[in-house]
Amino acid sequence: MLLVLVFLGMLLTSFALAAWLTRQTHWEKAVQRRVGDIHLARQADKTRQRDAERILKLDEPGKFPWLDKLLNRFQFSADLKTLATQAGCGWKIGAFVIYSGGAGILAFLAAYVFFPAILLDGIVGVAGLMAPTMFLKNRRTRRLVAFNNGLPDAIDLMARALRAGHSLSSAIEVLSEQSGAGVATEFNVVFRQQNFGLPLRDALLQMADRVPSKDLRFLVTAMLVQKETGGNLTEILDRTSHVIRERIRIGGEIRVHTAQGRLTGTILSLLPVLMLVLTSLINPEYARILLHDPVGHKLLYVGAGLILAGTFFIRRIVDIQV
Repeated sequence: MLLVLVFLGMLLTSFALAAWLTRQTHWEKAVQRRVGDIHLARQADKTRQRDAERILKLDEPGKFPWLDKLLNRFQFSADLKTLATQAGCGWKIGAFVIYSGGAGILAFLAAYVFFPAILLDGIVGVAGLMAPTMFLKNRRTRRLVAFNNGLPDAIDLMARALRAGHSLSSAIEVLSEQSGAGVATEFNVVFRQQNFGLPLRDALLQMADRVPSKDLRFLVTAMLVQKETGGNLTEILDRTSHVIRERIRIGGEIRVHTAQGRLTGTILSLLPVLMLVLTSLINPEYARILLHDPVGHKLLYVGAGLILAGTFFIRRIVDIQV
């Protein structure tokens, strides 16, 4: 059984390493997107609306197309695609599953070598299996924070462009060229979609789906309401920018006040695990009873459960929504 697990782990790891080494570079992806846009532009005389939708749904084939086609039948593939899009990652479903499986098997084997307790090793394997998902969620969070921090300045730039006499489409183009990298990329997509005939309402709503930002949804809602009911858009943008800046300021103050609690939760969660690992490496006989005795296994399971429960409650306490 161990040999089979080792073989599967090495196989999945080899596939994952090959996929990572042969992945497309940033420039190759940009060229492929530009070629796709040119192809759509040449066919614009047929069905302009359908071509505009294809800009959004242009799905490049992955390294394992057969696996992508198989997994697309399941519901979880749509959630994983959404997560990868929101994280700004080009992973396909097949590569994501291979990465997750390889990480889970390697984590299980590493835990089995040092701590031969099946249940505890299974927990470590599940943690390794979830590692790529946590990586994407962390990347989505960092991308979202950068986007929210640059959004108020982008809104001010749009308002100044409107005051200078630009139309809304031209203001979006100015924003896509002169604002920060994260904000400019998303509004550049909106501007290109409008050029291909996609209505502004649909382009803004799809941008809100790509970027799960409450501030962006607030901006999109304000713009769409103004478009339907009328009003001074520049004044609406100024007020929206002020509200977003206040949210960011209050959120920063809350993070400062909860920093001690978050640090305490991290230390209390990792300290027992690190001490057990270090003790086992320095003096294997000291922790042998705990690791090889059935009663010791039960104590490890209870301790792991209490650590997870404590981590959960501490995070819930310090997670204050603004």
